[in-house]
Amino acid sequence: MTKFATLAAGLILFTTGCGDKAATNPDTDHSVSGSDVTVDGLPPATADVHAHPSEGPHHGSLVELGNEEYHAEVVHDEKSVTVYILDSAAKKAVPIDASEVTINLMHDGTPEQFKLAASPDSGDADGKSSRFTLPDAALVGHIDDEASAPKLSVTIEGTAYRGEIKHDHDHEGHDHAGHDH
Repeated sequence: MTKFATLAAGLILFTTGCGDKAATNPDTDHSVSGSDVTVDGLPPATADVHAHPSEGPHHGSLVELGNEEYHAEVVHDEKSVTVYILDSAAKKAVPIDASEVTINLMHDGTPEQFKLAASPDSGDADGKSSRFTLPDAALVGHIDDEASAPKLSVTIEGTAYRGEIKHDHDHEGHDHAGHDH
């Protein structure tokens, strides 16, 4: 009988409510009782916990390295490719102890490897570089080909990182003259 009494008491409280609160519409009233905070609606279902940058400071494509420990920014014109090593927010240059970084890709079913030599930026410390370049029109042509599946390999502080280079097909702001896409 005590189970029945407990259930009945719970049902009575549920249907009558507690206190002398005026009737509210749960679809429109998002205020919190006893608080000055009012919520105007629920967050979008697609809200991300943190924002992911879409391009680097040089307006190039970003490559995630590790669990966003670092980023690399890939920039190119019709003659050369440049890779910048950036921090986790993809905003500041991170000079590293590497003489080169590597881009691996497939061309006509054959793997190819391109080494981009260190080309220190003006703010980089002696013996370190945050910028790596390669003047190679063939690499420029292949890097935008989705079938080539280009990947960047770099070692930072003794840890090897590898990231996929994804080309943004928004062609505004950079020249792709001579490319057939």
